[in-house]
Amino acid sequence: MPASFPDRSEIRARQLSQLRALVRELETNPFYAPKLAAAGITPGVASLEDFSTSMPFTTKDDLAADHDAHPPFGSNLTYPISRYTRFNHTSGTTGSLLRWLDTPESWDWMLYNWELVMEAAGVKRGDRAFFAFSFGPFIGFWTAFGAAARMGCLCIPGGALNTAGRIQAVMDNQVTILCCSPTYAIRMGEAAREEGVDLAASHVRLIIVAGEPGGSVPATRERIQKLWPGARVFDHHGMTEVGPATFECPEQPGKLHVIETSIYAEVLDPETDQPVESGEMGELVMTTLGRTGSPVLRYRSGDAVRAYWGERCVCGRHDMLLDGGILSRLDDMIVVRGVNVYPSAVEHIVRRHPEVAEYRVEIRSRQGMDDLELQLEPAVGSDGPALATRVEKDLRGVFSMRIPVKLVEPDSLPRFEIKSRRWIRV
Repeated sequence: MPASFPDRSEIRARQLSQLRALVRELETNPFYAPKLAAAGITPGVASLEDFSTSMPFTTKDDLAADHDAHPPFGSNLTYPISRYTRFNHTSGTTGSLLRWLDTPESWDWMLYNWELVMEAAGVKRGDRAFFAFSFGPFIGFWTAFGAAARMGCLCIPGGALNTAGRIQAVMDNQVTILCCSPTYAIRMGEAAREEGVDLAASHVRLIIVAGEPGGSVPATRERIQKLWPGARVFDHHGMTEVGPATFECPEQPGKLHVIETSIYAEVLDPETDQPVESGEMGELVMTTLGRTGSPVLRYRSGDAVRAYWGERCVCGRHDMLLDGGILSRLDDMIVVRGVNVYPSAVEHIVRRHPEVAEYRVEIRSRQGMDDLELQLEPAVGSDGPALATRVEKDLRGVFSMRIPVKLVEPDSLPRFEIKSRRWIRV
């Protein structure tokens, strides 16, 4: 399968061919076969547009209900259970925990997609990749580890190590690539500074981040790259249900290409469910074209994106481009006094202040309306009150309203290895 196509028509032709093959396989899938039959979709589906018009959405609630009705793995299994060799589950940060199984073929499909991510990032045979990840049942960087090994990298797992141990492993093993969440890249950088470890002396040239939108937030990228001198941040996003979905444009930091060689992507108005025009904001909806063992069809990701398509990117690709990456979860956007407040926008403001060690946003409902308070943990030795004043002023300047900033004690806010949970409803 080619990694890119000469134009949009070639992309869509390939997607339709893969979709037809997928529908043929799903005749034995207890979850999707009835849905396809009811929608009148056959292996001869005429076009992607016909598929989108006829096929109902799949939501996380649908999958959770199916898991409850068919424990422990649900019924979205195309083949007998004996064909499945991989078990993972979702992180549980956005609702019910879902157990997910993959066949060797579906797992290989995900490794291929991760190879595309790494090739775009500039990963080469002989690189030494360190994975600052627990390697538990959450899918996380499991597929990234397998893809890097297949590409000829020396892969070093960071499970069971604390932050200090991981920093030491990075230095001792002359690691060239670090894979972790944006939050944890910051945490490792700050911990190294506290321990007197000079990361400018490390060999790390590339930090591939995933798990949260921070990799495409300019201030967060800049913060990471200052803590890790000489390293470039490269963003990626995926989901347990979808697998690797996007990779950063090599020529445009902060913009993600959808892996359209493997995923049929739609961007829809979340209110009307109708397609938006190129350049408009909408919800990313995805169909996995090669994960036949446990696919998702028209899966509502809940991710808000601003997508562009139709023109050749400066990097030479025609794959859909998400400007700013994943802007937010649709259910994370908060309306405060008539103003839409996105977590990524708040993160960009906060991360412009290097004296901020950590932060958290508490959401309170008063008389039926939401209000926010930002809890701020200053770095050791910084002027906390002055910092709080500056952050509050910047928030007011962007959102045209006061968001109170409350100082908290050092080391009082939680640190996160994979997905951060900074927005708390109280």
